[in-house]
Amino acid sequence: MRYGKLITVMIPCLCFQREGRLQVTKDNSWTQYLNQKWNRDIVIEETAKFPQLTPQSESEQRPHKVSFFVEEVKAMEIMNVLSERLEKCGLDVKIIYSSGIALDILPQGAGKGQALAYLLKNFKVDGKVPINTLVCGDSGNDAELFSIPEVYGVMVSNSQEELLQWYAQNAKNNPNIIHATERCADGIIQAIGNFCLGPNVSPRAIKDFQKCKVDIFSLGHEVVKFYLFYERWRRAEVVSSEQYVQNLKSVFYPLGIFVHPSGVEQPFHQCIDSMTRLYGDKQGHRFRIWVDRVSCAQIGSDTWLVKFDKWELSGDELQCGVTTVLLSLKQAEVPDGFTWVHMHQTWLDGSRARDQTVICF
Repeated sequence: MRYGKLITVMIPCLCFQREGRLQVTKDNSWTQYLNQKWNRDIVIEETAKFPQLTPQSESEQRPHKVSFFVEEVKAMEIMNVLSERLEKCGLDVKIIYSSGIALDILPQGAGKGQALAYLLKNFKVDGKVPINTLVCGDSGNDAELFSIPEVYGVMVSNSQEELLQWYAQNAKNNPNIIHATERCADGIIQAIGNFCLGPNVSPRAIKDFQKCKVDIFSLGHEVVKFYLFYERWRRAEVVSSEQYVQNLKSVFYPLGIFVHPSGVEQPFHQCIDSMTRLYGDKQGHRFRIWVDRVSCAQIGSDTWLVKFDKWELSGDELQCGVTTVLLSLKQAEVPDGFTWVHMHQTWLDGSRARDQTVICF
């Protein structure tokens, strides 16, 4: 996602996207900050004295986080005693209990809230402060995210009781924080719509993209729009209109080439003509198309390379092709601002190709 839009994800390293390329950089100053009054070996040594603590899997352990399972009836007593012992050892830690079973021990300066504050501070120094930031949570260890000023927040409907208690005591009257009526990702989508941060419906739910103008720079969105139209065209779920065909040709470079997985090359406009003749051929049939693993890289001042998996379900047959598309902003008169310059598909390993007399997208 480009700077100046929306932050929705937190990860241990800082992720920057410049000129369309995702760069993951380890932040040594953040590591040094977390190391203050923290010694993981001492934490392991002291927690080993509590047989009630069951270590979580290795995948849940971090250099600055030690995680256990413990029964709720024993948690509070252990937390109090353990906190005193670690303090006597010269450590300054925070102990977080969530979901009625999970106990995490972290440096006092660690946690999602501090990480977010640190990230926003770095964005400010870099002159790239996001217009909006949305934090999302469902358990007690997410609470501190909602205490960061000037962020939007959503607690999904299936949040744990400890987070809902925190919300009732600290944030119920905060207009920038809501308790969603929807579960999981649906709750996040609900919040995006509630705060007017961006599109909050699935592209499949949008019947007319021309009436859905979204202020978002997303080449992946353009790819999804095209393949949904292609699916609807073959299912006869849109009107068979010459205007649609002409609009489609206007966003495909006249001299552009589509390379089919079979190796056959066809001009874009010939592919569109072939597609036109297939109108309604899948009507009443089991036919779906979707894209996955979309990635974009800017390779020029006005040119992007978009790569994704294109899945097609026809009857009981499922196949997938890895697709690479070259998109350009050169032609300002194009309605959506993008020109499809070149497309190349190859079969994903294990995907079986069908014999096709007509090559199309």
